[in-house]
Amino acid sequence: MEKEFVERMKESLEKLKKEFIDKLIAENSDFREIVEDMDPKDLVDIAADDIGRKTLEALGAHKIKNLRLIDAALSRIENDCYGRCAKCNRKIPQERLEAIPYALMCIECQSSDERRNR
Repeated sequence: MEKEFVERMKESLEKLKKEFIDKLIAENSDFREIVEDMDPKDLVDIAADDIGRKTLEALGAHKIKNLRLIDAALSRIENDCYGRCAKCNRKIPQERLEAIPYALMCIECQSSDERRNR
């Protein structure tokens, strides 16, 4: 995958993560308290910290899943495997990654997975 595209996606993911955390802070008083009690640091790094069970309870399952998908995508970038389907290992089209930068699977595998889980 083109290095320039991957860098652009990394920036997009980091921005998305920061926006997500900022929104959580604004909407969730429990999460805001946790963040305020932590040592001052870049908010983008907060979600990667092990900040305990209280945080997980405060966020809810859906929000945790989204944050984990973003973190997983950033890890794939660091490990030079971003843009590869986790199931079939084929290249995920750039258009899909631009729409969903944290996409884990290609459209075919994602569709198959969703049909199976219905």
